[in-house]
Amino acid sequence: MTVNRGTGRRRGALIGAAAAGLVGVGLTAVPAQAHTPVWQVTCTQVTVDLTRYSDQAVNTVTITADGKDLLSTEQFKGEFHKKLQLPDHKKQLTLRLVVKAGDGDQYSRDETKTAPVCDTPPPTKPSTKPSPPAKPTPTPSAKPGKPAPGPATSSAAAPAPQPSANLAETGSSSSTPLVAGMGGAVLLAGGGIVWAARRRRTGEH
Repeated sequence: MTVNRGTGRRRGALIGAAAAGLVGVGLTAVPAQAHTPVWQVTCTQVTVDLTRYSDQAVNTVTITADGKDLLSTEQFKGEFHKKLQLPDHKKQLTLRLVVKAGDGDQYSRDETKTAPVCDTPPPTKPSTKPSPPAKPTPTPSAKPGKPAPGPATSSAAAPAPQPSANLAETGSSSSTPLVAGMGGAVLLAGGGIVWAARRRRTGEH
């Protein structure tokens, strides 16, 4: 009877130790599966997926980029999913994720990641395929225009050339009165001579 009691105690101790080990493994496995913070960073955006958080407690999440708020503090229960666009940057950005679990600080997270600079896309090469020739646009037929005007002619006739001063004049000359005067003087002189001769003859008789 003494041997049986000792053997039973040993069996009970082994069973108790095994049960305690299973309970310990279960307790350590539960936190590993709960409170899963996952976030990914690219050169253009941040993706945040927080799952298996407490549905009863209030949890908060905050994201900053180089110390500036990219996501102001937001509250959530159970799960949180968000995609955030990063501002244009010519150097790497330091991103910080802060998650505070409402059911215990051991489930909170404070992590940092770096957002790289996006590569500049290569310039597009011009297409080597020749473009089809453009179709000629039909031009409207030209309307017959008015005949071109001839050389301008003067309506007024050209003035007749003035006769030369050396040509003979058809009218009376300016010397006609002088000739007439001289003729009259000759007639008067001849009459005076005839009268004087007659008186002489009369005196002699």
